Amino acid sequence: MIRSVSRTWLVVDIVGSVFGALITIPLSLAFISGGLSTWMQPEWLVLSIHVIIGVVMWGAAAISRLSPALALIIAWVAAIAQMACGFPPLPFNVAIFGVLFATSAWGSRRMLWFGGGSTVVGGIVAGLYMALLQFDTTGITAPAPPALRTLLIALMMGLTVGFALVIAWGAGLLWRVVRHGQQTREAQLRAETMAAEEQERARIARDMHDVVAHSLAVVIAQADGARYAASSHPELAQEALGTIATTARSALSDVRMLLTQLRHRQGDGPQPTLADLETLFAQVRQAGIEPRVTVDPMPPGEPPGAIQLAVYRILQEALTNALRHGAGDVDVNLAWLDNRVDIVVRNTVVGSTATLGGGHGVVGMRERAQLVGGTLVAEREHGSFVVMATLPIGAQSPASTR
Repeated sequence: MIRSVSRTWLVVDIVGSVFGALITIPLSLAFISGGLSTWMQPEWLVLSIHVIIGVVMWGAAAISRLSPALALIIAWVAAIAQMACGFPPLPFNVAIFGVLFATSAWGSRRMLWFGGGSTVVGGIVAGLYMALLQFDTTGITAPAPPALRTLLIALMMGLTVGFALVIAWGAGLLWRVVRHGQQTREAQLRAETMAAEEQERARIARDMHDVVAHSLAVVIAQADGARYAASSHPELAQEALGTIATTARSALSDVRMLLTQLRHRQGDGPQPTLADLETLFAQVRQAGIEPRVTVDPMPPGEPPGAIQLAVYRILQEALTNALRHGAGDVDVNLAWLDNRVDIVVRNTVVGSTATLGGGHGVVGMRERAQLVGGTLVAEREHGSFVVMATLPIGAQSPASTR
């Protein structure tokens, strides 16, 4: 029943209500100073009750944002008390407009319709009250009977008061719709921001995996070879240590480049291209696996940068899997067609392959392919692990061009 309202708005409501009371209550006293109540005496009592009712109504307006339901109840009690005392409509009644505005602007859905119902009931009651008790029909000369004249006056007064009340309630409803639209847009922006952040986290994880996992696989393979060759073939151990140092420096450079991109935008900084594939194949050869590369047909021209990056990262991860889980050499086939490039990487697997294809590497390769509108399948086939990807050329998805 009590809403959470900032202190600033609560102070604004209270100050505004005090200001409204100071303006309208003296005006109301001036309005009734001639006739006072229809049936109450003496004058000091009438004036005192008048002031109390005005203060109560503006008090309801002061808390209307904090508790629309309580404010509506208080306003109705004050209005009934005003009619019971025989007071006519007075300037301090404008506080009711603020209460009705609050019921539709900040109230619950139920309170919204209670406020709307109050405009209808309030218009009917006010019209009947003014027609029966506040409007003298005896001086009107007309062929219609007195009862009909009273009914018509009640209808006219009710429509006038009801229309004013509906305007106040409708203004609050309009404010509610506008505020709901703003909240919807803000929620949509937050959702889009969260989705973008999630995509960025996935990209960071994918890039870190691509850069670090491959280099570490080469380093581990070379370190194992150097450990076994240290006693019998020192020259091979020295060569392996050199490869480890070169690979580690390359990985450090790649990580620094990735961090530079993260500080700015995804597209900043140099990205691997087809020209870097030979360096990638050389690292795999140094790790002890020979990639048998076949390119047929050759690229018809300069492929888009997004396609070159995707081809490089997919081959990098596929060769890393071969280093970790494979035995023997690796067959790499690239077919550059007019509208697509087909990639097939095949290597023999050894030992348990229960987790092969279920880690971040395959997920990253598949995401790489999907980012440029392509597809990728990684599966075990007759003792081999095969990665097959198809990347369209010239039909990249919007995500690949960001």
